[in-house]
Amino acid sequence: MKALGLLPPHSEPRATSAISEVRQLVGQVLDSGHAYISGGSVYFDVSTAPRFGELSSLTNGEMLQLASTSGGHPNDQNKRNKLDFVLWQRSLPGEPEWTSRWGPGRPGWHIECSALALREFGNTIDIHGGGSDLIFPHHECEQAQSEAVTGKIFVKHWMHSGSVNFAGEKMSKSHGNLVFVSEIIKKWDPMVIRLAILSNHYRSSWEWDNELLFKAQERLNRWKKNDKKEAGFSEVGACLDDDLDTQSALKEIDRISTAGNNVSEAASLLGIFW
Repeated sequence: MKALGLLPPHSEPRATSAISEVRQLVGQVLDSGHAYISGGSVYFDVSTAPRFGELSSLTNGEMLQLASTSGGHPNDQNKRNKLDFVLWQRSLPGEPEWTSRWGPGRPGWHIECSALALREFGNTIDIHGGGSDLIFPHHECEQAQSEAVTGKIFVKHWMHSGSVNFAGEKMSKSHGNLVFVSEIIKKWDPMVIRLAILSNHYRSSWEWDNELLFKAQERLNRWKKNDKKEAGFSEVGACLDDDLDTQSALKEIDRISTAGNNVSEAASLLGIFW
């Protein structure tokens, strides 16, 4: 990632570093009346969250369908409502386990992220990113449980990215179809790889194909040839101000470069340097 010019993150916390914060947060949700204990686990009561479903804009039926395929267990008999989600659960044999005042177990998936976010950033986050496949149930649940405790808006701006596909399937560990930058970079200029990725808007899903690298190499070669006056900085900046529209930014640089202008400063706004 460093080779591609990405800045290092401020923090890379692990969920296991926040077990005490998780237990405290689960207790706060319970004390606020937004959760209940049933069958040895602690569940969030979605009926107490009036905004539940607003983030994803899904119907109750659509949320139930997604919950059934993403570990939400809507038919769990310990739940009051099929969309209620677990905050603390009994560990299965062989799973990690910690003590708590509700019994031994482990955190639910969503509560871990709330605990880390609230610890690292405070009650309200300016920008929260993630894949579009996390909008429901993960981010919907994360928002509900966080706001139940703080009483404040959890996130000001959500930025959800599309998926990257390869050979017609979403890239994922489970599919075993990952393409690693560490391998591509052995044959390609890091700036070419960066350009290939930026040719797609972050909100859109797209297909990885090696042809993207050849096109990006051609584009970078064209940009390097020009030596007239610098141009395009403000135009590219305006594109990026519009929801990080990198596709339009690249087209602007192409247009200005075709006129023979030097676009190195404009390209630098995209993290492209030569």
